[in-house]
Amino acid sequence: MLDPVLFFPLVAFGICVVLHIAALRVFPNLNLLDFPERYGLKRKRLPYPTGILSICTFLLLFLYLESWNQESLGIATAVILLALVNFIDDRRPLPFSIRLFVQLFCALLIFLMGTRIFTITNPLESLSGIPLIPLDTWVIPSVTFKNPSVIGALFTMLWLGLTMNALNWFDGIRGQVSVVSLIGFLTIGALSLSDRVGDEHLALLAFILAGIAAAGLLFDFPPAKVLMGDTGAMFFGLMLGILTIYSGGKVATGFLVLGVPLLDSIIVGLRRIRKGTSPFRGNATDEHLHHRLLRAGWSERQVIALTAVLGTSFGVAALFMDTLEKFLAGVALAGIMVLLSVYSGKKYPPAKL
Repeated sequence: MLDPVLFFPLVAFGICVVLHIAALRVFPNLNLLDFPERYGLKRKRLPYPTGILSICTFLLLFLYLESWNQESLGIATAVILLALVNFIDDRRPLPFSIRLFVQLFCALLIFLMGTRIFTITNPLESLSGIPLIPLDTWVIPSVTFKNPSVIGALFTMLWLGLTMNALNWFDGIRGQVSVVSLIGFLTIGALSLSDRVGDEHLALLAFILAGIAAAGLLFDFPPAKVLMGDTGAMFFGLMLGILTIYSGGKVATGFLVLGVPLLDSIIVGLRRIRKGTSPFRGNATDEHLHHRLLRAGWSERQVIALTAVLGTSFGVAALFMDTLEKFLAGVALAGIMVLLSVYSGKKYPPAKL
């Protein structure tokens, strides 16, 4: 039998491919199709949201492989709850307040049930003399939730909220979330197998998710046959965030792998604040980098290629970097994103909000 780290990702890939093939026939019969007319698009409706297929594949293998405890129960419950709410939202949009509440609740639930990061390595240790930044302070005594800390809870909610929404906002081009997710999961899996981490279980989960992302990519890469919707984008964002804090912190590596969507979201938020609007609301098709590049004459595949090159380059580099080098790489990536934002804005100025 093949090594489980290879076998189960192949199983995940196969199951997800079969489900997508079935969805091409079944979803139209169930009227599970997208709404291109909402965005002024003139094309046929596509099966939507097929992200639910990725979630079902993951849960099937997660339920089979996982040693059930409080931590795994929290992850599964959060994935299911987030999937249900996003599936409803993809069919009939829900108020922003409800979606945000569910996201934060899922992140808090994951933290309380045991998926935690207790410290962050200080990238400026040489200047401050402080090697680690503690997150397990302001502890609330609790036997049920294993003495959760306020700082740790806030950090986890912020990080998971950012990864979920960054990938969701990055779903403006079909196939882009699948590419970023595939790169992210492969990088985390490789890091988990390295001597620096040595966690085969984490690697197995990462590679299973990589197999699922690869299967989806076969169907949503331009010209897409399906759309994953917020259901899929939020799921992949949540799982990328979880794996970077699962069994210890890998947040710096996660930031480099997800740097393009994360920094794009931050830049858009700052741009909205400067214009006096909410950082969470605006005309996304005018503001995010991928749409600005499309208006500048880039093709969808060229934009995806740029995302893949940046994600792969910084993700692979992170495997060989120490914390300070990762910090400097993050600064460099931020500089690249700012230059791309300036370039796309000058090439084709964004429309007014």
